[in-house]
Amino acid sequence: MSGRTGEVYRVDWLPGTDVLHGTCHCGAEHTAEDPVTMWDWMLAHPQGHAQGPLRHHPPEDGS
Repeated sequence: MSGRTGEVYRVDWLPGTDVLHGTCHCGAEHTAEDPVTMWDWMLAHPQGHAQGPLRHHPPEDGS
């Protein structure tokens, strides 16, 4: 997805898992199993964005 400002967001599916890996235009990375959670994180820039190691947030239902 690319916004009008030239920002590029990338979401990849990690084969063999239910995990999505997202990379924001700022370089921050995030993983999530729920697509809505992933896009909420992406579009909430800059909240929750910190360049650095890949972060995984477990599902909210505790499973």
